Amino acid sequence: MTAVTLGPEGTYSHRAASAIADDDEIDFRQSVTAIVDAVASGEYDRGVIPIENSIEGSVTESLDAVADYEVAVVREIVTPIRHALLAQGPEFDTVASHSQALAQCRSYLDREHPGATLEAVASTAQGVEFARDDPSVAGIGHPANASGDLKVLAEDIQDQDSNATRFFALAPADERSTGGGKTSLVVYPNANYPGLLLELLEPFADRDINLTRVESRPSGQRLGDYVFHIDFEAGLYESRTADAIADLEALAENGWVRRLGSYDTEHVVE
Repeated sequence: MTAVTLGPEGTYSHRAASAIADDDEIDFRQSVTAIVDAVASGEYDRGVIPIENSIEGSVTESLDAVADYEVAVVREIVTPIRHALLAQGPEFDTVASHSQALAQCRSYLDREHPGATLEAVASTAQGVEFARDDPSVAGIGHPANASGDLKVLAEDIQDQDSNATRFFALAPADERSTGGGKTSLVVYPNANYPGLLLELLEPFADRDINLTRVESRPSGQRLGDYVFHIDFEAGLYESRTADAIADLEALAENGWVRRLGSYDTEHVVE
C-alpha cells in the first residue's frame, strides 16, 4: 500500500504513516493540500495528515483541504508528541521547526532560550535538517532524529506532558466506509441567521449522539460565511446517524453535507 505524508523523513506525520504502510512505500510532500490532492486523484492509496493537537488545537490547512477535495477518512491515528531540542552544540541563535511545534514548546523556549529567533518551517524534520547543516540553528523534533554531530540538548520540552496529535488516514472517496466508532462530516449550510449553529447541533443531541469536535472555518465565499466540521461517536451505518444527517441536509438545502466517512481510532505508542 502506497502512502504519502508530510516530509522529509522523520516527521511526526512520517511516524504516524508508518502505522499503515511500510517505510519503503511512504513518499513525502511539503504541504497538507498536496497530500490531499495526491490521494483524491488516486496517485496514492493513503495519505496521512495531522488534524488536531491537544495543545494547539486543529490544523486549519487540514480542515480546509478535506473540505475542498473529495476524499474519505478511513482511520484515525493518535500518537504522543515528544519534542526534543536538537543541535550541534549549546551555542545557537535560531530555533527552526514547524509552527505547531514551536507553539507547543513556547514556555520552554521563553524560559531557556529567550534570545533565540524562532523560524517556522514546513515540518519538524526540516528544522532538524537545518540544524544538522548549520551549527547556529537548533531544531525541535523527535529525539530519534539525533545522529552524528546532531545531539539532543533537552528532551520532553513540550509545554504539556499529555501532548498528542490526531492524524487522519485518507483514502480515495470511493473507499469511504460506513462502519466504525467515529464519523466526520463537513457541513456548508450556505446560510447565516440567529440560532443556525444550535439547529445544526440539535439533530445529534435529540438522538443521544456525542459530538467530539465542532469547528467552523471561513467558506471563502464571503465574510461571515462558514463551513462546519463535525466529529461524533457513531457510525454512518447506524439509523440514528442517518436520521441526524437527513435533518442536516434539510437545514443545508442551499449548501451541502459531505460525509468523510466512519472509522476507528488507533493509538501509536512510541
